Amino acid sequence: MPISSNFTSIFEQQQEITFLHCYPNGYLKYTDLCNLLQLTAGFHADLGGISFTDMQAFHQAWVMSRMRLEIKKLPQWRDVVTIKTWVKTLENSRSVRCLEMYLNEEKIVGCETFWAVINTQTRRPEVLALPHEHFQKFDIEATLSSTKKVTINADTPIIGKRKVVVSDLDVVNHVNNVKYMEWCLDLEDPKRLLNQEIESLDINFIKELNLDDVAVIQKESHTNHSVYSISKEDKNAYALEITWRKKNKC
Repeated sequence: MPISSNFTSIFEQQQEITFLHCYPNGYLKYTDLCNLLQLTAGFHADLGGISFTDMQAFHQAWVMSRMRLEIKKLPQWRDVVTIKTWVKTLENSRSVRCLEMYLNEEKIVGCETFWAVINTQTRRPEVLALPHEHFQKFDIEATLSSTKKVTINADTPIIGKRKVVVSDLDVVNHVNNVKYMEWCLDLEDPKRLLNQEIESLDINFIKELNLDDVAVIQKESHTNHSVYSISKEDKNAYALEITWRKKNKC
């Protein structure tokens, strides 16, 4: 697809929060927060001519490697939020993209994402084949901290297993990145999610999982943070570090 006449290097999109996006208490699910952010990033890539369809001409696709979310609060059903995104860096096979979510002009979420280009046939990293010079790069931070490598301890207790089914897969034919988070949060105390106790999320995507793979889910708990990891045949595929809000002392 050609570069759209509506393309701008900093892009804003409004999204209405529907009941399909929400927990029973009417607040946006953390998984759907990630989905909405990625949909905006994807639409910006479409406008700029580096979408999945454009890249498939060269058997290429963007895959997310790391993500950090800093969450002040979550929007509710029927809220209309504004999501802003821009590219911080893009060179060779790697890119850092920033996103922010606003509600009534108040920034409520900051997000930094780290992406890599892979060849969808060889499944190996590859230099982006499409021109991207028209994307102005902005050294503007969306989060207080950048994406990081999550530490996974080998002796972490196993808390569950999951066999990959077809509904877990996306257009790149591997487990969609948000599915990993869904598996982990489904094993968390629901009260903590409904009470919006998550302050930040650090996510690493390490290795692909495919149809019929058996994923092993482990969890390490601490006072103010929890670390989930997902592995296949003792090889790490995913890591999620949750930082919990500190409880106010009476």
